[in-house]
Amino acid sequence: MNEQEKPQELNIELSEEVAEGTYSNLAIITHSNTEFVLDFIRVMPGIPKAKVKSRIILTPEHAKRLMKAMEDNIEKFESVHGKINTRDGQAFPMNFGGPTAEA
Repeated sequence: MNEQEKPQELNIELSEEVAEGTYSNLAIITHSNTEFVLDFIRVMPGIPKAKVKSRIILTPEHAKRLMKAMEDNIEKFESVHGKINTRDGQAFPMNFGGPTAEA
């Protein structure tokens, strides 16, 4: 097997900090003609202001690959755990339970 026929490997490192992850319960997606921007936000009950916790910028090609990978993984998840209820057409609940900031 020559150099061109060898499968390429990608060594991916995951730091402890990144491995902990960042919780998000809202994503806002915008795009231009050259990129897609995914902002991941954590909305808390009773708090009218939320900060973007993470921003990912993708090329259109990678955005489409991500969409297909998400579709595939959701299909696999639902085949094991059942259909995910998304409440299509409903606004994001700003008062989704729990204590509020009002006294």
